[in-house]
Amino acid sequence: MPKIVDLSRELYHRAPAYPGQPPIIHGVWKSHDEAYADSGNVHGNSVMYFSMPDHGGTHLDAPRHFSVTGTPINEYPLESCYVMGTCIDLRHMEPKAWISPDDLAAAVEKSGEPLVKGGTVLLCTGHHERTYPTPAYSTDNPGVTVPATEWLAEQGVVHFGIDSMRPGPMGDENSLVHKACRDKGITHLESLCNLEQLLGQGQFRFVCFPLKFRGGTGSPVRAVAIFED
Repeated sequence: MPKIVDLSRELYHRAPAYPGQPPIIHGVWKSHDEAYADSGNVHGNSVMYFSMPDHGGTHLDAPRHFSVTGTPINEYPLESCYVMGTCIDLRHMEPKAWISPDDLAAAVEKSGEPLVKGGTVLLCTGHHERTYPTPAYSTDNPGVTVPATEWLAEQGVVHFGIDSMRPGPMGDENSLVHKACRDKGITHLESLCNLEQLLGQGQFRFVCFPLKFRGGTGSPVRAVAIFED
């Protein structure tokens, strides 16, 4: 049997959300008792509901997020959501640090695994492990710079992922990293977790299928790493 590592944050009522975006709302639409009474005491089928932004929880940014003419999430190629990947160790980076191309190159060399062309690379900064769900989770993350984003694109990956709610450091650089993704034709995943479990394990199959939101700028995903026997 393959080993599957869940890299996705749990979704729950008022889970940490990106500053300025709508909160995640999760509630009971109809309880088992209410449904039982409505059915004439035959059976109770409970139903819950969610309200959340398309960038809530662990999610994939669609190119539409970066550009009005970019590909929306419902048209994003599913082939790019089922790729080979590697994970690199950046846990030594300080909170709020700017991750440079040299930092990435050194981490790749240390991992002993080349980046996969047409695949993904996941950046384990340890930020989720250190700070979630405290207020520091939304402010103190290390993040890639624009040159680092361009370097990743030049390695041939289709996207990269990180264990914080933004790919770049907080501030203008983060917006410019999104713009660099647009200009270089790649995207990224945010709010991953459990990346520590991937370090030193070699390549894996990475799966991150999005929901089919029409015209969506992103989507929550159930991101997993699969290690085949």
